Amino acid sequence: MQKPILILAAAAAPLLLAACVRFQQGPVDYGLKAGEVIEVDGQKLRYLDVGEGDPVVLIHGFGSAIEAWAPVLPALKAGHRVVALDLPGFGKSEKTARDYSPQALAMTVYRLMKKLGIEKADIVAHSWGSSIALALARARPMHVGRLVLVGAWVFEEQQPPYGKWAKVPGVGELIFAWTYKELIAQRIALGFYDPEKMVDQKFVEAVEKALDRPGTVAAALAATRGQKLEGMEKEYAKVTQPVLLVWGEEDEVSRPVFGEKLLGILPDARLVLIPRCGHIPMVEAPAQFSTAVLDFLGKE
Repeated sequence: MQKPILILAAAAAPLLLAACVRFQQGPVDYGLKAGEVIEVDGQKLRYLDVGEGDPVVLIHGFGSAIEAWAPVLPALKAGHRVVALDLPGFGKSEKTARDYSPQALAMTVYRLMKKLGIEKADIVAHSWGSSIALALARARPMHVGRLVLVGAWVFEEQQPPYGKWAKVPGVGELIFAWTYKELIAQRIALGFYDPEKMVDQKFVEAVEKALDRPGTVAAALAATRGQKLEGMEKEYAKVTQPVLLVWGEEDEVSRPVFGEKLLGILPDARLVLIPRCGHIPMVEAPAQFSTAVLDFLGKE
């Protein structure tokens, strides 16, 4: 896209797209039952609380939801209390105007823990969720035990061009109104080492249904604009918790080189690479993922 066109788009988009990219208007019925929804900071969030034992909180990645953890949930909840949530703006949680930065979302996770009576928890986070986990570890270190960061998306240099342009007023609205669904579809294809095996029609239909939920595009744009990761990077060396980095060897979304980079920054970290696996190892290699995570969480 040429610069003059972007300038024109920046000027025109607020007028043309004001009604196209907007947050959820009024309540939305997702058919959630009692025990599946909780109010935190005045916002209704979908959550899951299963199993018994030391608590583990699961934080999904960008454009994802609780379902991403389904393949590994039986193994994790066998010996732990597992809490997962649809982050604000994603899945079946409310999609209202708010601060969608990693720091703000980290405080939402912390306040969810408090409401559930959890004083301290291990955190398992995927992709962009890793930036939220690291923000939580820095802001509330006494309440975070071990960290598992999966295909972590935590460096400014990982931002694709559309992510940088999205931060320009007007241009972001234009990009997300026209292309957000296509961008997510591309990321899904890149997310697996073997997409033909992992992505069937049922999977595609579920993603399309999720993307059509009111407020989804506006929340995704706000979350993209909140990813000011360059300012966070200097804090990573101050994370004192033990960290397990889990990476698919064939990850094309967050390449393993970023795992190596993060390994060199964090004071107490180790890196596990899963062969023949892409960006979503808990779905593509659940047995290997569960073994690595449970072995790490079980260590004193």
